[in-house]
Amino acid sequence: MRILVVSRPFVFHGGVERATAGFLAALVAHGHEVHVLSPPGQLPVTGVTRHTLRLPSLPAAARLLALPVAVRLALRRRAWDAVQSHERTLGQDVYRAGEGCHRAYLDALPPRGRRRAVYHRLLLALERRVFARTPQVVAISRRGAAEIARIYAVAPERLSVVYNGVDLARFHPGNRERQRAAARAELGIRGEAWTMLFAGSGFERKGLATAIDGFAALGDRASRLLVVGKGDPEPYRRRAARLDANARIVWLGARPDVERWYAAADALVLPTRYEPFGNVHLEALASGLPVITTTAAGGAEVVDADRGAVVPPDDVAALTEALRRLRETDAAALARNARAAAEPFTYERQVAGFEAIYRRLPRRRAGLS
Repeated sequence: MRILVVSRPFVFHGGVERATAGFLAALVAHGHEVHVLSPPGQLPVTGVTRHTLRLPSLPAAARLLALPVAVRLALRRRAWDAVQSHERTLGQDVYRAGEGCHRAYLDALPPRGRRRAVYHRLLLALERRVFARTPQVVAISRRGAAEIARIYAVAPERLSVVYNGVDLARFHPGNRERQRAAARAELGIRGEAWTMLFAGSGFERKGLATAIDGFAALGDRASRLLVVGKGDPEPYRRRAARLDANARIVWLGARPDVERWYAAADALVLPTRYEPFGNVHLEALASGLPVITTTAAGGAEVVDADRGAVVPPDDVAALTEALRRLRETDAAALARNARAAAEPFTYERQVAGFEAIYRRLPRRRAGLS
């Protein structure tokens, strides 16, 4: 099939970007002719044809509207068997709702987190159209599908769940033996120090404040918290300082070598307020790392007491108790169970899920040159 995927540029520093690249590569490996339509900045992916979508320099709210208009115009110029969008655009056959519902995201944030009122109103209006007009909608977790059905009344025959895949070779328990000692030495972490990893961009939504509070409440002066991801660390540094924990937190920023920090850590902590299914869950599990997440995360569908913990968002006491329990649990058993949980989530299975959806689409449609 000739497939066009509409996506923002991905540069492989985040879980979404890594997962998108892996999915496209798997489509190519399955014999599809794969094209990507993206604004400038997209790096090449072997076997994938790039098409650049040029947008004028606009404020964020105006750009929200410019993107779907530009995509709709581009789709008129060439025939495709399937057009799949990973963005809130119009004219696609398949919309992959990787960001879930913006309405639910806003409801999950405190009122002070809901700034940029015009931007949010426009995005909600666009989101309503996307869910109403796209022939096939794909959620990335059962929780996300239920949310889409509840908020936007998308009918079951238009709504599917296709889980993301994960690179099971790159994210592997063997990295612990190969990379752990050097990574910890680089940060000055002693071999016996119990170390937690927070990995994610968008610190407020992903619960970094709760992670810091739970870490500080642990009361273990030898323990360490690694923070990987994009965001302004200053408010969180101040929070940690008030809790006398800042000296035990390592701020790593966005890193392309996140597998090293999975290897360096003893547990992933992601007490998110809203998360359709963060790829970090699968990457950590594939690396043999137990995961503590929340009931607000689609990733909770693959986490249980044998491979981590699921706690309510913003519940510091529950998070601290989960950290204590994991610290006292057999690490080798946790690693085996975590890896076993991730192994079904291959890119091949993801492609098979989308292929089933493509087969339901009418053949030949208008597209791009």
